[in-house]
Amino acid sequence: MKFSTLPALALLVAATAVSAADEKLTIGQFDFIVAAPWKKAENSGMMTKAVLSWPIEGGAPIEAKFYDFGGPSGGIEANIQRWISQFEGKPEVKQEELTFGTTKVVLLTAIGTYLDGAPMSPTKTPRPDYTLFGAILAGDQSSVFIKMA
Repeated sequence: MKFSTLPALALLVAATAVSAADEKLTIGQFDFIVAAPWKKAENSGMMTKAVLSWPIEGGAPIEAKFYDFGGPSGGIEANIQRWISQFEGKPEVKQEELTFGTTKVVLLTAIGTYLDGAPMSPTKTPRPDYTLFGAILAGDQSSVFIKMA
């Protein structure tokens, strides 16, 4: 299977030409530009700080969920392992570390059978051939986690 971190990178890098209609999203110490076709979506998660939606014609939209737990939040590696454990068996995994200015960014791509469901729920729906794109921005006070599955 071919790995691509492009969707995760698209969340991190704002286009040089930002339109007047674009909104700003602030999570923790980080500011993001919500550039079209991304739109802010309803946030119904207890731990989720924001949700962005990318409409798909004739299908369910892609959602990017943003988390900031305030403080160290278990560390970057523990959260990466938690994302990988949301797959059945051993998914194919690619991890990259980048630096933007002074901010360390970890990108994760995992492909396999994703176990979809609420974090603490014992009931999960297996989703074969799913891909999880994740990005972790290591901040001074806390880290911001972005997840798409």
